[in-house]
Amino acid sequence: MSEVNKSVQKWHASFRKAADFDSWGQLVEAVDEYRILARQLQKEVQSTNASDFTEEQKSSQSKEDFKLEELKKLETIIQNILTYNKAFPFDVQPVPSRKILAPGEEENLELEEEEGAEEEDTAAAGAGSTEAFPPRAPASRGTLLPRLPSEPGMTLLTLKIEKIGLKDAGQCIDPYMTISVKDLNGVDVNPVQDTPVACRKEDTYIHFSVDVEIQRHVEKIPKGAAIFFEFKHYKPKKRFTSTKCFAFMEMDEIKPGPIVIELYKKPTDFKRKKLQLLSRKQLYLHLHQTLHKDS
Repeated sequence: MSEVNKSVQKWHASFRKAADFDSWGQLVEAVDEYRILARQLQKEVQSTNASDFTEEQKSSQSKEDFKLEELKKLETIIQNILTYNKAFPFDVQPVPSRKILAPGEEENLELEEEEGAEEEDTAAAGAGSTEAFPPRAPASRGTLLPRLPSEPGMTLLTLKIEKIGLKDAGQCIDPYMTISVKDLNGVDVNPVQDTPVACRKEDTYIHFSVDVEIQRHVEKIPKGAAIFFEFKHYKPKKRFTSTKCFAFMEMDEIKPGPIVIELYKKPTDFKRKKLQLLSRKQLYLHLHQTLHKDS
């Protein structure tokens, strides 16, 4: 590992420690950690050729009314340094936040794109209202939940998402899956979960190799419900996360072992009324089911 990467990782660890203290209300400890990070950054600036930074960038003016949410923006900058391929040091700016659109908004933007709309500000205007919706955890980390406690006579389901077949698999940026359990009316009966970003791409497949613990005993899932898998990826030109396709598994398909299910065109139809296959080619979502029963 290069000295630069070691330094950046040290900064990131120091910041996370301080932010955690701050979140927990341990202000004295948080201030100490922020000061350690400030000294680390100041030392790097002072050891760098003067022409590499402007005087404004080198300054360390204090700001007593910084809020925790403002400070957290620094984490994005530090993380970006590790994935940037230019020589260090360089100017860093926070990247625009990735929008995850509410139902209906994404379809409107996609329709504009398909009809040949080329003005980016039109898409940005359509996405602007998403700020009112609760933020989701970063897709790269995922929001998967642990297995529920076992209950006598009850069955728990683990779904291993192995891979998904797509003709343009190699072009998908930061692909991940959103997993939900919906009743016949399309209403959530379980917490919605996101997988981490897929681990690798190979030919026409994106490999996930991740276990998803369904957050309800199988016997307690409402009759007629289904488990949905929405495949999502990031569109840099439009600056939002898009649903590319979806699949679902009904309750009578729950059985141990592998299962292959078809992919459907977006928008996701949670009521399963108007389904259109994504492709005529044999490209599917590959899963493996494991049932856990406490006798």
